[in-house]
Amino acid sequence: MELNIGIEPASQYLSFETAKGALKLVKDVMLVKEGENVVITADTATDRRVVEAAANAVYSIGAIPTVIYYPTAPNACIEPPKPIGSAVADADVWIEFTYSYIMHTPAWKKSIKNGVRYICLTGMDVEMMVKTITRVDYDLMIEMGEKLKEICQSADEVIIKSENGTNLKAYNRGRKVRHSGQKAIHKGYPVMLGGQVSWCPIESTINGTLVFDGALFPPFELGILRNSVKLELREGRVVDIQGGVEAQIFANWLKSFNDPNMYRLAHYSLGFNPGVTKPTGRIVEDERVFGCIEMGIGSQGAQIMGECWSAASHTDGIVLRPTIILDGVTLEENGIYQLPEIREFCKKLNITGY
Repeated sequence: MELNIGIEPASQYLSFETAKGALKLVKDVMLVKEGENVVITADTATDRRVVEAAANAVYSIGAIPTVIYYPTAPNACIEPPKPIGSAVADADVWIEFTYSYIMHTPAWKKSIKNGVRYICLTGMDVEMMVKTITRVDYDLMIEMGEKLKEICQSADEVIIKSENGTNLKAYNRGRKVRHSGQKAIHKGYPVMLGGQVSWCPIESTINGTLVFDGALFPPFELGILRNSVKLELREGRVVDIQGGVEAQIFANWLKSFNDPNMYRLAHYSLGFNPGVTKPTGRIVEDERVFGCIEMGIGSQGAQIMGECWSAASHTDGIVLRPTIILDGVTLEENGIYQLPEIREFCKKLNITGY
């Protein structure tokens, strides 16, 4: 996996900014209250600076942090060791920094059913925390997400294009849109890092070509893409994969699970976190490159409000500069928002070019 190089590993690096972001995450996003039990999970690939900062923030507001470190699993969505499943099942809040994230696993599903307030921050390091939380007007970003949700939810025909060859058509037929980048207001409702809305059009109507040109993860061998990975989809399923070495790695990874559900397109997601201007190889950050569209493949949870199915794993790919046409109206053109009400949010968020 390729990450940006040159990031200072010292504990002092961006330490004030990280502390501020961690407190913002804990208090203003996850809405942790005094006396609550907060479980923070991390593996041996996690940046421990953000883990410790989050734990300190939890403790500083009178809640109880429990930090669990464990070995990095070979893939995402693998059931964790039993003690971890037991801990998160009884938590009030669960913050997952784990690189091999366990979202979609039975342990995760049990914790959600039990009412835990969960957020997935896989791969987060101090740079990512500072860029995507500390320095972002989170409330304004959420307002923008609500408007994007409204616009996408009101459309039927959805066409996604890109200069790299994406040409995908689908129909919503009344499907709901999930604003995953919300605050953790509700028990048992997982949230994600701010700057994303997600949904899945009617699966059987998804047809055409999808070209990932930004990032793709997992498998662990990938991250930032040097060459595009081209997928052909028929009725919501990947039927062909073309490209160079990275495409072959991806094809082999999907095939290794021997699971037909690993070829199902799980969701569309719009990325709009002002702090993310280019891929880094950290997938939760890459999914929020401002103006991108991200597509999930594999396991799909009920939160997307489409069909729900289990698969052996889940992967996410990025189209960096999409053109998105909703019922004939252009929402984005080459990654630049066109609708006046969205452009106004971009101006308020100080996005370059607006």
